[in-house]
Amino acid sequence: MREWIEAIFLAIIAAIIIRTFFFEAYTIPTSSMEKSLLVGDYLFVSKINYGARLPMTPLAFPFAHNKMPFTNDLKSYSERIKLPYFRFPGFQNIERNDVVVFNFPLDIENPVDKRENYIKRCVGLPGDQFQIIDRQIVVNEQKQNFPKEGQFEYFVNTKDSHLSQDQIATLNITDGGPIQSDTGYVGKYALTSETLQKIKALPNVISVEEIQRPKGLSLIEEPVFPEDPRHYPWNLDNYGPLPIPAAGQTVTLDTANIAIYRDLIEQYEGNEIKQIGTDFTINGVATNQYTFKMNYYFMMGDNRHNSLDSRFWGFVPENHIVGKAILIFFSKEDVNTRWERMFKWVE
Repeated sequence: MREWIEAIFLAIIAAIIIRTFFFEAYTIPTSSMEKSLLVGDYLFVSKINYGARLPMTPLAFPFAHNKMPFTNDLKSYSERIKLPYFRFPGFQNIERNDVVVFNFPLDIENPVDKRENYIKRCVGLPGDQFQIIDRQIVVNEQKQNFPKEGQFEYFVNTKDSHLSQDQIATLNITDGGPIQSDTGYVGKYALTSETLQKIKALPNVISVEEIQRPKGLSLIEEPVFPEDPRHYPWNLDNYGPLPIPAAGQTVTLDTANIAIYRDLIEQYEGNEIKQIGTDFTINGVATNQYTFKMNYYFMMGDNRHNSLDSRFWGFVPENHIVGKAILIFFSKEDVNTRWERMFKWVE
């Protein structure tokens, strides 16, 4: 019995070390990364690529994130001990187009390392000038390639009836459906470029119209960061230009860009900032300049019209980065295994 207990204890310790400092398994819960990553994909996320992060809330129940197993409200950690942010050296820096797991910055109910895990594609690096022009990402005035399996939404007009379930299954459309329309049979679907060409060739399809928000239009139903349409009339398809802060970079604050930088200065870097008219004080000192302590990143889902990402809530601080998604080791849809996705590298 003692040998069994010792073996189990050592196995648990080894698993905790591997999970904390090397690799961890995650599952895809939503369609924000389709078709690059599907709901039901199980991933290995590497923590050594960018450098493992020392746990900031070390007193926690093993193998639980922020809630105890089989509960919805019982915390799995204690904040009696809090450690400062520290990251061990990694093999690489975050690169543009990496698929990254990070702690959701707006989850302020939990400490940083216990905030909900999100997975998105990094589209903007520290120091970049980020912009979306007519759905096209432009970084530092250079157009960026769209992910091979990325999706946009389209209106699909058909005759006699909506797209059949067989057509939807054959085209592997997993996001969208019929909508109410006075002009006939119309559906709104998220399509890859390949699926777009196939759906145009269907005999019962009359037309396919891309959905695009025009430049200068700020939609009340889709408020985007920094939620200041007077200075930043942006939307999902025409966004920016937005400068992404880098560690050591100094910015001059004004009544317009304070909407971009306030949360970074206060919530993420722990300062007190006050504004009186056009003047600012930071930690009680009158100044209109601030030098950032951390690097920041801009993250977006590949399902561009159905992704809660940086366009809605802003930057991801470096201390929120968990790791790099590298391998799909298992995938299932309902009770069916997707054998073709097993042991597929994340691109």
